[in-house]
Amino acid sequence: MNLLFLGTSAGVPTKQRNVSGIALRESKGKGWYLIDCGEGTQHQVLHTKLSFHSLKAILITHVHGDHCYGLPGILASAAMGGRTAPLTIVAPKGIQDWLEATCAVTQLCLPFALEFICSDDLPCVEFENMAVATCALSHRVPCYAYAFTERNVEAALDVDKLAQQGIPRGPVWGQLKQGRDVAFEGKPLRSQNYLLFKHAPRKVVIAGDNDQPELLAEACAGAQVLVHEATYTEAMAEKAGEVGHSYGKQVAAFAERVKLPNLVLTHFSPRYPLISHTSPSIENIRKEAQSVYSGALYMARDFSEYSLDKAGALLR
Repeated sequence: MNLLFLGTSAGVPTKQRNVSGIALRESKGKGWYLIDCGEGTQHQVLHTKLSFHSLKAILITHVHGDHCYGLPGILASAAMGGRTAPLTIVAPKGIQDWLEATCAVTQLCLPFALEFICSDDLPCVEFENMAVATCALSHRVPCYAYAFTERNVEAALDVDKLAQQGIPRGPVWGQLKQGRDVAFEGKPLRSQNYLLFKHAPRKVVIAGDNDQPELLAEACAGAQVLVHEATYTEAMAEKAGEVGHSYGKQVAAFAERVKLPNLVLTHFSPRYPLISHTSPSIENIRKEAQSVYSGALYMARDFSEYSLDKAGALLR
């Protein structure tokens, strides 16, 4: 699994950073998912090897413009690029009405169907190689995190267990090996109970704006990576709470409590430049977070790319 940051600025872009957009690529093939789509995301994509033809879904964390204003442009570019396959959009209520109105007013006729899924009442949605669960966050509007867990992890059948339970070799074994739940002699058999996975399914949690990181405790169970906003430094903690955002040390303390091995911070306020000798800067956010977190900490930059290997290590 691979993370590619297309924008890391909060609210408005800066000369070095665009607003929110993250591409998550599958470990096999060219399939990818776009999480949030701030204005200018289609320009950012032009600087990558990503193709709109292999885009599986767009998932929007909430309705604020720095997370969704790039949607019409992305869809128009995909259309002009010849895409015809349906595209899934997972988003809070309001995004569908806004997009449909925009398409109608601007006469944007898409040659592919949009399949909208409302995240407000969505527990989980499954794609061919990925299961995506939602987690409600705390912000000024309904906002969500999306937990991506890989499916179809290479596994072997636990033949000893099958033999012990008197399940004969045959079609049932084959169906279980394919990850399908079956019935045998009137009893349901879950494939997960008869498979020996060669590595734990990789899981990445990508959160939207949120002033209560502890809401992610359950979602982060079994996760190797959390991507979370760190809009401010600790000196701005009161301001952060007022506007529904987190500061870096707050998020890092949560990650330490739940023993997350990898933490990627993003969505930095424009008040914090990249230049480390200027204070305050993103380096201040990093130092504060590092002071309470013992895992692998990363400060995302536009076009920074991270790969999560089968052992659960996140490598830049």
